[in-house]
Amino acid sequence: MKDNGIRVRLVDRRPAIGSVTLCFLTTVYLLLATNYSFWSTAYGYFATDHLSFLLFVIGISAISMAIVTAFSAKYVTKPFLILFVLTAAAGSWFTDQFGVIVDKEMIRNAAVSTSAEAGHLITARFALHMLLTGILPSLLIIWVRIQHRPVLSKLAHNTAVVLACLAVFAVVGFGDYRAFAGVGRAHRDILDRLNPFLPITSTIRFAVSSEEDAHVVAEPLGTDAHRVNTAGLNKPRVTIIVAGETARADDFSLGGYARKTNPELEKQNVVYFQNTTSCGTATAVSIPCMFSIYPRTSYTHHKGLATENLLDVLSHAKVDVSWLDNDTGSYHVTDRVAYTLLPPSNDQRFCKDGECQDAILLDKVDDWLDHVKGDSVLILHQLGSHGPAYYARYPDEYRRFVPDCRANDFGSCTSQEINNAYDNTILYTDHIVSTVIDKLKQHSANVAGAAIYVSDHGESLGENGIYLHGAPYIVAPSQQTHVPFLVWVGDDLAKSAGFDMSCMAKRADGDRSHDNIFHSVLGLMDVATKVYDPNLDVFSACRRLTEKVASVK
Repeated sequence: MKDNGIRVRLVDRRPAIGSVTLCFLTTVYLLLATNYSFWSTAYGYFATDHLSFLLFVIGISAISMAIVTAFSAKYVTKPFLILFVLTAAAGSWFTDQFGVIVDKEMIRNAAVSTSAEAGHLITARFALHMLLTGILPSLLIIWVRIQHRPVLSKLAHNTAVVLACLAVFAVVGFGDYRAFAGVGRAHRDILDRLNPFLPITSTIRFAVSSEEDAHVVAEPLGTDAHRVNTAGLNKPRVTIIVAGETARADDFSLGGYARKTNPELEKQNVVYFQNTTSCGTATAVSIPCMFSIYPRTSYTHHKGLATENLLDVLSHAKVDVSWLDNDTGSYHVTDRVAYTLLPPSNDQRFCKDGECQDAILLDKVDDWLDHVKGDSVLILHQLGSHGPAYYARYPDEYRRFVPDCRANDFGSCTSQEINNAYDNTILYTDHIVSTVIDKLKQHSANVAGAAIYVSDHGESLGENGIYLHGAPYIVAPSQQTHVPFLVWVGDDLAKSAGFDMSCMAKRADGDRSHDNIFHSVLGLMDVATKVYDPNLDVFSACRRLTEKVASVK
């Protein structure tokens, strides 16, 4: 440019670097700075075979370099490198701190999380982590100048680099194939912690499946459903299902836990099924799965959307169905029945910062029972024990196990404080479920009541370095899949419908799962349909009726 006749030349003093060199440095950074959990887990899987682990490191490094270099193009390199760095920084936080694997279902959970729920995870330490491992490296990428080769030369050079990396990957893979195949078969999650590639792949898979799901129409199910064995009752049959959140069976004193976390339910003559497993390890999977006709082994998210569920079958049988939600939603389970989401009410008696304690559910039960006209089912979806803010789930009067963790960041609490806070949530759930039973008893002159409680999934509290939930089922620890499940049946309903509760108590040690919920609720409500399977009905073997609920022939 010219200034008063003097030509001034601006010089860009930023350091210049080749695009492939920048890709190489970024790859090294990603593998070293954001993949601690990946490398430490892989090292453990290879045990004492250090040579195979070294070859594994070389192979993963080569394929990672090939992937990153594939995005080395003018106007593309920096945005993608920054995406990789920021994604890896966020993924490494949740993987390293909580043992979380960011797969497609975890992305689905994140997508349906409320702002309040997400806010519990955005702590000061998380922000500092993102600043140091994500934002600052991204600013460095923005700052440097990239020297790009001419188009044809660049294409040839990049292709040569990518092919060389793929060749290294192939040679290493085939060179020690027996070791890699053996570890891969024994530990199918070996690549599930690799940042940022798994989170990005999971996000793409979720986006694609969400687009497909948007056009799914549920196929009718159980349209032949009708009620049977109704002559013995002169009042409506009512079942209240409490769909628990994040309660693990390990911390239920009904199942033998040393702490008295179920003092109220212990007095309610409930039948507790000690060996119950969940359909998933996250709400977005377990809630639709437990109300679907599909067993866990064949359930998929698409099947859940494409087929009507338990609530629809009950509706076909002219049973009135309502759902009160204090969690993040019903995940399309309630698309065709009455549904109320309670947190938006911001009821100051129960709610704060967009979340409500579960007493808000109890507040609605009496009114609902007062207006029951015929056979009815009410589902209460708890916020329960959802973490990491366990302390926010219970009022002060249920703060019995102390000192309890009063922070969202587990790093600021001891293991004992975390466990204390979690056990307080179970103590409060005990109160919620017991009060539901009490309310059914109080309305026994007008309804024949029953209650079911089952949690959607469990929770890890630091066992093997894992916290929270959402692990892929194939590698999930038992703390995330072993869930509490109990039933209570009022005396008048038990007598008129032939339920032998002492028989059920004797059979309570058998294996149960979410697979039982669909058929057990139909059995409890005496709904007959071709889709009912008595073998999956926990009540079926303990009925004393000559005409039992059965599949329509």
